[in-house]
Amino acid sequence: MRPNNHPKRGERIAVEPIRKLKDIKAIASYLDSNPRDRLLFLMGINNGLRACDLVRLKVGQVSHLKPGGLIKIKESKTGKENVLVINKSVYKALRAYLDAAKPSEDDYLFPSRKGGHLQSQAVQKLVKKWTSTFNLKGNYGAHTLRKTFGYIQRVNFGVGFEIICKRYNHSSPSITMRYLGIEDREVHNILMNEIG
Repeated sequence: MRPNNHPKRGERIAVEPIRKLKDIKAIASYLDSNPRDRLLFLMGINNGLRACDLVRLKVGQVSHLKPGGLIKIKESKTGKENVLVINKSVYKALRAYLDAAKPSEDDYLFPSRKGGHLQSQAVQKLVKKWTSTFNLKGNYGAHTLRKTFGYIQRVNFGVGFEIICKRYNHSSPSITMRYLGIEDREVHNILMNEIG
């Protein structure tokens, strides 16, 4: 039996953001007992970086950071420079993880039980498990974390596509609009605005 958040065989896999803040809070609370996974979830949805770039981080790159602190990273897909910023919720999750796991500075921040760091496929499985636990309908995967960041920034905080585009290192806001999958809904919503 196929889980409700997995595409049918042969379908193009386009993952979705987590659209509701209550679902985000529920998943974060659910992950309280797993500090590594909670940090991965919160770092992903608060930074909008690709999972493949997050999992390559070493403890020593972030262990000294305070809220507002940042590090520069090179995106593995594009080769472009980007930044990872630590906000208050990520900082709390980071401290909780470091206190619980006590990793060395040379360890990967998101280690795999098999050695090395988590792979994108492992992140995919984790996100599917988290969203399935709360019966979220739709397709979810590693890119869900990145898309959730953009979706929530746009819909809940009113951040413009141009700024999200810059954050994602996309070449144009139209790519960002398609990536987030909210273009049609937003066009419909503005057509409901009454002028005069």
